Amino acid sequence: MHKFMGFYRAYLFVAALWCSLGYSVVGKVAASQDAKEPGTRATPERSITGFEGIDQAQPLWELGLGGGVGEVPNYPASSERNFIALAAPYFVYRGEIFRVGDGNGVRAVVAEDDKWELDFSFGGAFSADSEDNTAREGMPELDFLFEVGPQLVYQVNKYRFEGGGQGRLNLRLQARSVFSTDLSSIQHQGYVFEPELQWQQRGYWREHTALSVRLSSTFATEKLHDYFYQVDQAFATDMRPEFNATAGYLGTELGVSLSFAISKNARGFIGGSLRLHHGAANEDSPLFEETNTLQLAAGFVWRLYTSKTKASY
Repeated sequence: MHKFMGFYRAYLFVAALWCSLGYSVVGKVAASQDAKEPGTRATPERSITGFEGIDQAQPLWELGLGGGVGEVPNYPASSERNFIALAAPYFVYRGEIFRVGDGNGVRAVVAEDDKWELDFSFGGAFSADSEDNTAREGMPELDFLFEVGPQLVYQVNKYRFEGGGQGRLNLRLQARSVFSTDLSSIQHQGYVFEPELQWQQRGYWREHTALSVRLSSTFATEKLHDYFYQVDQAFATDMRPEFNATAGYLGTELGVSLSFAISKNARGFIGGSLRLHHGAANEDSPLFEETNTLQLAAGFVWRLYTSKTKASY
C-alpha cells in the first residue's frame, strides 16, 4: 500500500493511504448479515477495515469520491517536503481474476485459497520536481514511476476477540520491475523486493473503527538506486560531489492508520508512516539527506454507487 501504491510510498503517501484505506473501507453496511454468505471466502487479500465483516459479501463493483491531504518527502531520504492535496473519483472491481482497488491496487489473481494468494499486480508513484529540491537542483527530473510483478500473500493467523471484533496478520512478498515515464517514453529502472507484515483489526474499540499496522523493508537493484542517489560527473558541484550508487537495502517503513465511519456510505482516515533509512546502501550519497523521514495524511472516501451483484470472495 499495499499496499506505496508503488514501491516507495513517500512519493505520494496521501494517495497511497487513500488507496490502501479508502478503497478498502467503503464496503456496504450489512450489520444484519451475521452468517457467512454463500460464495464468499475470507481470502488473505481481503481487507477487514471496511464496513463489512470478514464473512459478509461485498459488492462486485463500486464507485465513489475520495480526497485527502498529506505531507511527504520528495524522494527516499530527502529533506525536502511537499504538501499534497488530492481529490478524485475511485473505482473498485472485485472479479474472480481481475481486481481493482480495494486496498490492493490493480492485480490479476493467479491462484488463491483461504490462506494464500498469488497474483500479478501493478503499482505507481508520482514524480518529484528537481527544480524545487535543493539537493537535486540542475539534475534530471524524477519522473512518474510504475511497477509490475508477482506478489504472494499468506495469512499467518486470524483472531476473534472476546467481546467482539476480529483481526488478521498477513505476510506479503512482492517482487517488482520498476519503470519511469515522462508520458512520452518509458525507461526501465531496475527491480525491487519488499517483504511486509500487515496487521488489520476492526471492532475491538468500536464496531466500525479499524486499525492497520504494517512493517516492510525494501531492497533494490543498482539501477533503481542510481535513479535516486547517483551523481554523475556532469552534475557534480562543490556541494554535491560525484557519487556511484550501489544495489542493496533502501529502507524500512512502519505505518499506522485508523479508519472510522462518518456516515453509512462515508469513511474517514488518518495515518502516518515512519521511514527508517539507517544502514541503507547509499547513505553516503550527497542526495541522501535524512536517516528518518515521516509521512502524514488524512482524508475521506464517499461511496456513491454499488452493484447488486456480490463478489465471490
